[in-house]
Amino acid sequence: MLASSAASAIDSYSAEFASGNKSQFVRGGLQWNWDEQWLKSNSSFVGGYWDATLTQWRNNAYQGVPGATQNITDVGFTPVFRWQQSSKKGVYAEAGIGVHLFSHVYNNNGRRFSTAFQFGDHLGAGYVFASGLDVGLKVQHFSNGAIKRPNPGANVAVIRVAYPF
Repeated sequence: MLASSAASAIDSYSAEFASGNKSQFVRGGLQWNWDEQWLKSNSSFVGGYWDATLTQWRNNAYQGVPGATQNITDVGFTPVFRWQQSSKKGVYAEAGIGVHLFSHVYNNNGRRFSTAFQFGDHLGAGYVFASGLDVGLKVQHFSNGAIKRPNPGANVAVIRVAYPF
């Protein structure tokens, strides 16, 4: 029963492409909107959504060696707050911080993480068209939150495209 309730709540899917620190990734995600509206005004409010993702990384300077590659799979779950228009169309800004579990410890371009568990936080902005197509840009940072040293972190720039069911 719980699984069917969660599955029926899914209302959009996304594809993301990112680059930074000699890494690139492709990410697919499923989202479901919250029914909450905070800080409501005549034309906008803060709402949000849950974002469950599966990411495939390609690192191009594995262990600091140019051209040496490392592939990592990443499973993530992030609550995202979004300031948006009351119509849920037009310009928006968003921020989120979630958890990610990497298949291997990230070790690329002189940045070696100490854990496969990472937090991923992001700031983004975008536009939702009348059709529901959502196109956005965000900057995302990965770090273990100082759980264990070293904790160099890594940043990527992300292009996101999402569409509602």
